[in-house]
This record gives sequence, structure tokens and C-alpha cells, in this order.
Amino acid sequence: MMRKYRRSWQDDDGQIMQDEQVGPALPLFESAFSAFARGTLITTTRGPVAIEDLTPGTRLVTAEHGPMPVMWIGSMTLAPAHDAQGFEPTILTRIMADAFGIGRPMADFLAGPGARILTRPRNMRANIGGDHVLTPARNLADGVQAIEIRPQRPVSFYHLCLRRHATIIANGLEAESFHPAPGFERTLGPNMLRLFMGLFPHIREPHQFGTMAHLRLPLSSPEGLEIA
Repeated sequence: MMRKYRRSWQDDDGQIMQDEQVGPALPLFESAFSAFARGTLITTTRGPVAIEDLTPGTRLVTAEHGPMPVMWIGSMTLAPAHDAQGFEPTILTRIMADAFGIGRPMADFLAGPGARILTRPRNMRANIGGDHVLTPARNLADGVQAIEIRPQRPVSFYHLCLRRHATIIANGLEAESFHPAPGFERTLGPNMLRLFMGLFPHIREPHQFGTMAHLRLPLSSPEGLEIA
């Protein structure tokens, strides 16, 4: 199956470029475009801005590196289950306002399949060697503070690349910028790797995605860990 992906970036002259490409509807590809629903407020150096209003070059507040410019924005539209036309049914995660404390999130946060949230799982500290781990939003679903939903209408989702992997503030929650994971290129054949890298005009080689800011749980299997 193939899917339409939209992207915007700055070229070498600083001009903002936009286009739409067709690519494989595979988890790695989709994860680069499906973290934050339209309307999610991203904290910039000038205050919260709806993600659909961000442009490459906008400086975001990050937890690790201070203000950082957006290098790339990807987006895609996820269809409701009854209109998926061969795609896997869309399952989203709605995290309720104040689920993790006052203002965390500050409003309901609709997370897509590619979203990870920075968490502090006490029962996992011995395993991860630290206090923080990036957890897929869907792993937080408990039926009360965070619930799984199947959208009844198409929903636009977005993701962001910065110069370095970082946690940004989305509706008051710390969430990760996009990173395909260290060594991802070893999981793809030459043709598929070329297609994937072609989605990121600002990056020429896989290693230029850089190191990861935190350990994280993979989107595909909550039992494993990816280590930067």
C-alpha cells in the first residue's frame, strides 16, 4: 500500500519549500508523519503555536538543548476505520487534560501512532538506567486518563525534525521530535532506504539524524528498549 505524505523544509538559501510525495504505508515511514493532531499547541520561543501554523525556522523550546529551529515538518491524513480502504484501522490516543498533573496536558492531547511522551516509570528505573523514558502514547492508555479512540472523520497529523533529537512541549506535555532510531538503515533494503531518506531533504546520510536524547520504548513492541 502507498500513502500521501506532505512535508515542508528550508532549502540551502533559506527558502521554505513544500511538496507532497507518495511513499510506502509502512510503520517507519508513517511514524515520521503521525505524532501530533492538528490543533496541538507546540511551545515556541514566542509562546504556544498550533502545529499546523508552524513553519521551518520557527524556534521551539526544548528540554535538553534550549531553543532550536524546526528543520522539517511532515504531515499526513489518517482516515477513519470505515474508510481505510485497505489500510490498518486508525487507533489514536486521547490523553485527558491534567491527566499527569495540572496543565499536563493543558488540554486534551490527541496523539497519533508516531507519538512518544517523556515519562518517569518508577518500576522501570532498574532496567533503563535512568529516570526518563520516551513511551509510545498508546502505551499510556488506561481507559480513564488516556483512552484509545477510532476517529469517525479524517484527522491530519504532524511530526517535526529539529537539528538534534529533543523533547518539545506539546499541549503542556514533553514529547519527542522525530528520530527514526539509531541503526534504522540496517533494517531497510537499498531501494527502501533511498525512498525513506528522500523524504528528508535536509539530511543526506542516516547518521545525520544524530543521537537520541533519551532511551525510548519502540512503537512496535513495548517490551524492548532502543538505546541512543
